[in-house]
Amino acid sequence: MKFATKAIHAGQEPDPTTGAVMTPIYQTSTYWQASPGDNKGYEYSRGTNPTRKALEDCLAALENAKYGLAFSSGMGATDAVMKLLLPGDEVITGNDLYGGSYRIFTKIFANYGIKFHFLDLSDPAIIYDYVNENTKMVWIETPTNPTMQVVDIEAVSKISKEKNLMLVVDNTFASPYLQNPMDMGADVVMHSVTKYIGGHSDVVMGALVMNDEELYQRLWFIYNSCGATPGPMDSFLVLRGIKTLHLRMKAHCENGRKVAEFLKGHPKVKHVFWPGFPDSPNHEIAKKQMRDFGGMISITLNDADLQETFRVASNFKVFTLAESLGGVESLINHPATMTHASIPKETREKAGVTDNLLRLSVGVEDIDDLLEDLKQALS
Repeated sequence: MKFATKAIHAGQEPDPTTGAVMTPIYQTSTYWQASPGDNKGYEYSRGTNPTRKALEDCLAALENAKYGLAFSSGMGATDAVMKLLLPGDEVITGNDLYGGSYRIFTKIFANYGIKFHFLDLSDPAIIYDYVNENTKMVWIETPTNPTMQVVDIEAVSKISKEKNLMLVVDNTFASPYLQNPMDMGADVVMHSVTKYIGGHSDVVMGALVMNDEELYQRLWFIYNSCGATPGPMDSFLVLRGIKTLHLRMKAHCENGRKVAEFLKGHPKVKHVFWPGFPDSPNHEIAKKQMRDFGGMISITLNDADLQETFRVASNFKVFTLAESLGGVESLINHPATMTHASIPKETREKAGVTDNLLRLSVGVEDIDDLLEDLKQALS
């Protein structure tokens, strides 16, 4: 089944009672049992809900995986993965990460004796220098947030398997439309479903997908025990959003390319971070593992201090200054004070997240309106 067909049909069948084409919203907390234990697979909606199960099956299909789990947020999904670890375990990860991931690693799980190594993974061979008997996991984003670094998933997977490490890939920026890390050897794929998969800035959700049944059972136990599971209404909204994922991503990519090309020649812009340029770091890797280059772009401004950067960020009329990304509307974000504010200044600047950097989530509006807005905001 091709991607567009899976986006519309995977995990979903007409309702057997009414024939409803859309999966119903099973707004219930508990389920009737004919006798104790005779529960038809459903007992209590923290653990399983029919609307959520349809979504989880759809998410797994989109990533070419066997099992899916939906969480109440991307951080809920991340938290569940980290709970697979024990005190003394070590994790190798990138030096350019979503600020929320950095925060939960360093402020929550480091307190429980888990050690994190934040590395430049543009050359995956660096992993060998940090693997020891305590290393249990590699966690990567690609493209990274916000400097759009591209990490070679197949190369990292090869090293991970050689060293018996679990590989987790945050696939939020690419979405399953552009990239499928399971096909390249990932053990777990994480999504902030809030972003491209939901696509309409109206729901907060996370997801994990995997192929290994034992790993699925371990994660399901955490999911059910700790309770970071989404309700049926949110699950319904995401199922609805997924039906246009392939159409939206095509438009994001088309607009993203035109915006990136416009910005690269602009005198106000010092640098454009977008993996589609031939001179972009690891561009050839991006061509190999992605189907297109997406709608996420970051820029640094020429001769701009923090005040000038704020002025530009606040000057847009079509782009909205806001957190998040991946919705149909275009957003502008200042990572240093918004999404990455929890990362110490020295640490984030080493990764390229400077005070004059802005991140754009290019939406699906008319491209002429977006380019005109960029012209006036940068003037």
